[in-house]
Amino acid sequence: MDVRSEIIAQFKQVSREQDKRLAPLNDQLALMDSGLDSLCFAIVVARLEGALGVDPFSTSEEAPFPVTFGDFVNFYENAAK
Repeated sequence: MDVRSEIIAQFKQVSREQDKRLAPLNDQLALMDSGLDSLCFAIVVARLEGALGVDPFSTSEEAPFPVTFGDFVNFYENAAK
């Protein structure tokens, strides 16, 4: 599974588990408008670390925090290289 597909799968799974209504995912979607809250994002990040073997938030101190879904995907794709 590629990085983008894994991220989409985790967003969908966490939204179901946490009973959140997930907005349609596209690269321009602001993460704050995704329907997920901070707990959901913490779960997503923890699961992605397990699935992808990387946590870009702990390895990249100077990188700006992703604002959109596309930024989030790119953040992980770049860290996974």
